[in-house]
Amino acid sequence: MGLGVLEPLASSSVPGTSFVYDDASRQVEVGSAALKYDRNSREPIILVPQPSDDPNDPLASSPSLNWSLWKRDSILIILSLLSVIASTLSPLLAANTVTLSLLLKREFTQTALLTGWHLCGVGVAGFLFVASARVWGKRHLYLLGTFLIIVSSAWGGAGGLNYKSLVWSRIMQGVGLAPFEALVNASVGDLYFVHERGTRMALSNLALFGGAFFTPVLVGKITNTIGWEWTFYFVAIFTGVLFPFVIFFVPETAYRREDSLNTDFNTVSSEFSHNSQGKPLKPQTVDIVIPRKVSFARSLLPFNGRKTDESLLKLILRPLPLFFHPAIFWACLIQGAMIGWTVMIGIVLAAIFLGPPLWFNEVKTGYMYTGPFIGAILGFIVAGLLSDWSAKLMIRRNKGVYEPEFRILLVIPQLIFGCAGLYGFGITSNHVTHWFLPDFFFALEVMGMVIGAVASALYIVDAHRDIAVEAFTCLLVFKNMFSFGLTWSAYNWLIKAGVLKTFYVIASVQVAICLLSVPMYILGKKNRAFFAKHEILKMTGLW
Repeated sequence: MGLGVLEPLASSSVPGTSFVYDDASRQVEVGSAALKYDRNSREPIILVPQPSDDPNDPLASSPSLNWSLWKRDSILIILSLLSVIASTLSPLLAANTVTLSLLLKREFTQTALLTGWHLCGVGVAGFLFVASARVWGKRHLYLLGTFLIIVSSAWGGAGGLNYKSLVWSRIMQGVGLAPFEALVNASVGDLYFVHERGTRMALSNLALFGGAFFTPVLVGKITNTIGWEWTFYFVAIFTGVLFPFVIFFVPETAYRREDSLNTDFNTVSSEFSHNSQGKPLKPQTVDIVIPRKVSFARSLLPFNGRKTDESLLKLILRPLPLFFHPAIFWACLIQGAMIGWTVMIGIVLAAIFLGPPLWFNEVKTGYMYTGPFIGAILGFIVAGLLSDWSAKLMIRRNKGVYEPEFRILLVIPQLIFGCAGLYGFGITSNHVTHWFLPDFFFALEVMGMVIGAVASALYIVDAHRDIAVEAFTCLLVFKNMFSFGLTWSAYNWLIKAGVLKTFYVIASVQVAICLLSVPMYILGKKNRAFFAKHEILKMTGLW
């Protein structure tokens, strides 16, 4: 047992478990030619996964191979900036819902469904795009998504008050957003070793969620001064500015790695095993032909070869059975439920504060998102500081062995901040007398949401990196379809049950979801071992 994580009955290696710090009991010597290390810290860290000598491998660490840390970070920064803009699309109408209802002469729920259909577009497109990413990589989807955001945003602004045109432009905005929601976290797994991912995963999640909460602050003011159409136009303009950076500075990050190098799939102990006397076997030397580096001109192409020989149809269907995988379903609940509650708050926010005594318009409703934006920043800071620090602390206490379940500890601050935010928002919004307390608790809820999103994403990447892309598809579909359902019912639910009872219920549900992390932490390794032997995708003929 490693710090409460139960060992499987069989003693064979378990995918996801890896040796990060050397320990004398395992007789693996630092400086062994068999393994590559990061020697920039106080003690050498075994690189997981192991980098190859292929100059086209994003994890090739030699500066001469041109995949240095600064290059990988610059790719992530560009994708994160685009994610900030793309993430503005979902809450683009949050502060304008009541205003647009009056302009379009539609019921509140119909106007709210402009966000709902957008989320539906994200979820449906995710199935197709993730399968395409498996076959041809991620670059072509980042290019397509950026292009679609530009076109659909210009379309949404130019369409005026034509409801059907606005619906379809919102759906296409969702399709453009899908690659960034589905693939940026997976790109973190492509670009970084296990010990480098925590802070960067927090950054990518801040980009996806932080921008979403600053958007309504601007949207309300823009609508009030120059018209709601410009909220669409500005998205098209800023995305257009970033488009050349995607074309020239975001190469393909997907790489077909040798199985022997995926030490988080098959642990170091199985690759570099011991003989009957317990002494480490010397690694076999194999003559490896190192490919030539892809030229800059060729790296600009949307495609640079297949990343798998599997059927596209199978890949499209592959995420469906993964909803029955306990770890992935847990991640869907941890991330998706909190995102759904956040969308729900955004939809009903204007309705709650529309009447007396505050009489909020779209500008004041937009300003209410200042608190959530600060909460997203704080969530990023907490997740960034705790994720790698807590993992390294647990690794040292576990004699240098890393278990992905160590990432689940981040759910503790999610439980504290997120659930306190939900309970507090319901109590203070029931008989609202001032905007500050509801906004404060909204900030706590968003803080918990960001921390939970980082926790679930890190666990999926570290524990199930071989199916991480499909797993993120499940997360994308679940959170968007769950949020889509809430756009249908949230307002009516609030009218019938009242603010206080509604938020008591959803906060209690969220507490129960967070408590599922206890069995997930204890039994997570057993779960990984079971599904390594009984692969759900092979059982269904999809692998």
